[in-house]
Amino acid sequence: MTLSIVRTRAGLGLEAPEVLVEVHLANGLPGITLVGLPETAVRESRERVRSALVNAGFDFPLRRITLNLAPADLPKEGGRFDLPIALGILVASGQIPAAALAETECAGELALDGALRPVAGVLPLALATRRAGRRLIVPRANADEAALAGGLEVLPADHLLEVVAHLLGQAPIAPHRASRPAEAPLAGADLAEVRGQHQARRALEVAASGGHNLLLAGPPGTGKTMLASRLPGILPPLTEDETLEVAAVRSVCGLPLDEGWGRRPFRAPHHTASAVALVGGGSRPRPGEISLAHRGVLFLDELPEFPRQVLEVMREPMESGRIHIARASHERRYPARFQLVAAMNPCPCGHLGDPRRACHCTAAQIQRYQARLSGPLLDRIDLQVEVPALPPEQLTARERGEPSEAVRERVLAARERQWARGALNAHLASRELEEACALSGADRAWLAGVLERLNLSARAYHRVLRVALTLADLAGEARPGREQLIEAIGYRQLDRLLQGR
Repeated sequence: MTLSIVRTRAGLGLEAPEVLVEVHLANGLPGITLVGLPETAVRESRERVRSALVNAGFDFPLRRITLNLAPADLPKEGGRFDLPIALGILVASGQIPAAALAETECAGELALDGALRPVAGVLPLALATRRAGRRLIVPRANADEAALAGGLEVLPADHLLEVVAHLLGQAPIAPHRASRPAEAPLAGADLAEVRGQHQARRALEVAASGGHNLLLAGPPGTGKTMLASRLPGILPPLTEDETLEVAAVRSVCGLPLDEGWGRRPFRAPHHTASAVALVGGGSRPRPGEISLAHRGVLFLDELPEFPRQVLEVMREPMESGRIHIARASHERRYPARFQLVAAMNPCPCGHLGDPRRACHCTAAQIQRYQARLSGPLLDRIDLQVEVPALPPEQLTARERGEPSEAVRERVLAARERQWARGALNAHLASRELEEACALSGADRAWLAGVLERLNLSARAYHRVLRVALTLADLAGEARPGREQLIEAIGYRQLDRLLQGR
């Protein structure tokens, strides 16, 4: 047989489209031609495969070898195609029967001596292989990750010789069995450690219940970062499907998967992060911080210190829950359903409205500082809360606040009501939101007057409804009333928070 086909998969973000490695041996001067839109690392596989086959003791065919990675218009990156190319050459040259690779996919990088090296992004590949109903051969170092897909026969190997011996029936490889990583314990940071700040604690609970974005504004040292770090502790654990989504993003980035398994991510990039670092991209696109925070929390401390163009690129992902990175030759799609929590000072020195210290900033400095945050970005933040300086008697009090566990129980109860509607309130479609709120005529007229006086946008109107519905869920009410609407509107008056009263 001079023609063989071996199945593998490419890595395009979190997608793993099937690739057929076609190998044809023909008469002519010995050489290898590789086609099918391969990038540099894939083109170099010709030399790795040749050396691996020779050093492992196989006969390398001295014929004209044509390798085609189909489909031809799909970009191919990385060293994952080494193993399927090597097996394709062995099948085409008659050293392995073609039937041995039926219903089998494989991926792995080859060392020059034939050893198998791990590759990145194996979990998305394994999930796609499971959906196709085939078995998967991977380097042993990737076996635990591939087994996370569940319901998939994973065959691990350390060397090309092991793979060939299995395919020839000489030494079958036992399917890999691996237990799931232990669920990470709840974060040690407890909400009970936060003194005072009752309004901010209430806003944190509302944000956790409805999946709302939150902005904490106040002088330095008032507990904004401390509050934000407590949010993951009151969020429910990830479901099995959500855990695999989060793990798939980490797999593509080459990060360990057992770190924080089952817990919602908490990402806190520095304000010097670039737009590419935040949303993803680059010459070889990779997920950014918003994708690494998928199903979790993205905390942006010192929000106005981020370059404005960096913040603006988050606007669309905040609405859609995904990021689409397009380049001239390829494109990537990554999930980005994150919950934004931001913290900021009211002015450059941080003491505007602080009763402890006077602000020394000029009006022009304050205006420039606050203008770094655009109106459209602030419109997308449902809860905008003041975190004032605490009086000394509250700081020194021995009384502890309510623990995270008690708050989490209320959050779970509120989310149960929302899941019955089909989605968290922050992600509910506009039509379903209007039906769920079902405001009375009097409440609608009152709300219309408030919106006109406060000059709130249509987006802000829907944000108010979403927060009011979450407040009703926390209170166990069927729909929001005037009390919930008043509280929800109070969370949107950022101008009052920043003007120092």
